[in-house]
Amino acid sequence: MHIGCLFGTFDPPHMAHVAIAEHMRKARSLDQVWFVVTPQNPFKQDKVLSPDHHRLAMMRLAVLGHEGLVASGFELDLPKPNYTSDTLRFMRQRWPDNRFELIIGSDNLASFHRWKDPEDILEHHRLLVYPREGLKDHLAATIFHGHPGIQIVADAPLMPISATGIREDIRSWRAVDDRLSPAVISYIRQHGLYGQ
Repeated sequence: MHIGCLFGTFDPPHMAHVAIAEHMRKARSLDQVWFVVTPQNPFKQDKVLSPDHHRLAMMRLAVLGHEGLVASGFELDLPKPNYTSDTLRFMRQRWPDNRFELIIGSDNLASFHRWKDPEDILEHHRLLVYPREGLKDHLAATIFHGHPGIQIVADAPLMPISATGIREDIRSWRAVDDRLSPAVISYIRQHGLYGQ
């Protein structure tokens, strides 16, 4: 299978995540897009995350009814710290018949050279890059601009939604119905997430 992978903490998973995945699946003719729920990002060790099981459960709720979108928690069980290059290497060994492409935002492309083994990632996987605010600056900042393994998907929706903003709004009792699925909102309320 031809699979796109979106890695993230998804704390919480929001409508922009789903919209990007759906666009990539259709525009790039992917069989599936996997949302790979990740443990603590090695670059963000000071960030407090919701427990893994809550983030995976919310991701599963967020993709309900969306054909070809899959919530995956396998990375949560891999040795820490988790680097994308190591996880992709594991995926190639675990699912050798699948072809995996990495879906990232243009803001991540700007810092891609600081990732562990970026050349190894590009040797084995194509990067599908969707625009984030400041796209031109992101492209100017990357040392990999023009690399044949990187494809800028400029027609992907530009959706300035942030999980940080959603958590702050929930904490302040502001409406988030326009950014989260009803099932995810219900789960957050049921489990008292984000300082309710």
